[in-house]
Amino acid sequence: MDFQSVLDTIAQDALSMQDKGQVATYIPELAKIDIGKFGICLIDNKNDIFSAGDTDEGFSIQSISKVLILAKAFQLIGDDLWKRVNVEPSGDPFNHLSLLEQENGVPRNPLINAGAIVVCDVLVSKLKNPKKDFLQFVRDVAGDHTINYDTSVAQSEKRTGFKNFAAAYMIKSYKNLENEVNEVLDLYFSICSLALSCRQLVHVFYLFMNHGKCLQNKNHLTVNQVKRINAIMLTCGFYDEAGEFAFEVGLPGKSGVGGGIVAVLPNKYCVATWSPGLNKKGNSKLGMLALEQLTTKTGLSIF
Repeated sequence: MDFQSVLDTIAQDALSMQDKGQVATYIPELAKIDIGKFGICLIDNKNDIFSAGDTDEGFSIQSISKVLILAKAFQLIGDDLWKRVNVEPSGDPFNHLSLLEQENGVPRNPLINAGAIVVCDVLVSKLKNPKKDFLQFVRDVAGDHTINYDTSVAQSEKRTGFKNFAAAYMIKSYKNLENEVNEVLDLYFSICSLALSCRQLVHVFYLFMNHGKCLQNKNHLTVNQVKRINAIMLTCGFYDEAGEFAFEVGLPGKSGVGGGIVAVLPNKYCVATWSPGLNKKGNSKLGMLALEQLTTKTGLSIF
């Protein structure tokens, strides 16, 4: 498969698009990002890397990090995690609160904000230094110790994340949060601020297409854990647009309001895109189109 030619065509088409969506303005730091940025990077099962566009520029991965905290929590407490968070699609935007009250403080899945807050609570309980230890986990998986938090983004989110505070206090009222809200949200805002490039993202998510083994051939997850996480990405990774992504693209994946999307085809490849302009559902407009083109042009999806 000539992945490079496919990516070059996709990047050319994306950069020629007039409507690139709208950057997320409710997080002030994200509103500053150049909407003209676009990158796409793919690593295959032979560890060959193909890229086009702005693939080495770091950006705030936002909700993509929810997959990584899920992986770490699953590694720490196993199936006990599912006693505190469900695995069903929400059908709602990522920050809606209505289901929390209906379902007694148990979030619908770990990839919406409320679910990720519960997962962060697990990490606060189980790790000695949650922010440092989680960052080390990501660095180890990627084999890249330059990865770091963007503290300006984290502070920007902390100043404006009122719905996340509301969700956390509601979860706390149902006794599904063991630690103090401020401590849990401090970790949550930090993990959302993680800054990675498309190239770094495919290195991190390589283990989700490679049975839990990272590029250094070290096991970080079991085959069963990867199967479960990939299933959640397929059904819940794009909030109330998850069905559309499965229909158009056909890969397990995860988006973030920083404009990033990462997706995997088990045993074949991992791909990441970045374009900061979002569609009305909060997913990267050009990223969604690019990944639809990728699976259509190559004929390679889980379907």
